[in-house]
Amino acid sequence: MSETDLKPKTQAKPKVERPHLYKVILLNDDFTPRDFVVSVLKAVFRMMESEALGVMMTAHRKGACVVAVYTKDVAETKATQATELGRSQGFPLTFTTEREE
Repeated sequence: MSETDLKPKTQAKPKVERPHLYKVILLNDDFTPRDFVVSVLKAVFRMMESEALGVMMTAHRKGACVVAVYTKDVAETKATQATELGRSQGFPLTFTTEREE
């Protein structure tokens, strides 16, 4: 046996990157009742009443508010679920996603 046969073969480890994160953003509108927005935030994003109220009021005052940050698939799913809850009741409630910098 030669000396090279005795050395263990090293394998290059693949570099694993953390997935990019995405913000779920609540957009304000003048038609969806505040109580309904709070109930959607509690149901979809599992917020406590006080936290949901704060998010809703921030969106109301500033026009938009970051609700939460997730991986892309989770963010898009939650934004879609929350938006569809509003649509099912006839409201223009809108949640969007945006890649976090």
